[in-house]
Amino acid sequence: MKDKYIRVRTSERRLNKLRLYAALTEKTMTQVIDELIDSLKMPEIDKNSDTPLPP
Repeated sequence: MKDKYIRVRTSERRLNKLRLYAALTEKTMTQVIDELIDSLKMPEIDKNSDTPLPP
């Protein structure tokens, strides 16, 4: 799998919080973000809906 890059704009306070959490848990910031994304719950999708899903 080829890695993709994202660019996120956030406050300095939040960036420092992410850096501190990553350091305290001995993880990289990428690992912390990946784990957060993986923990997101996906909403139920109505299979009969006419709304297209994003690509």
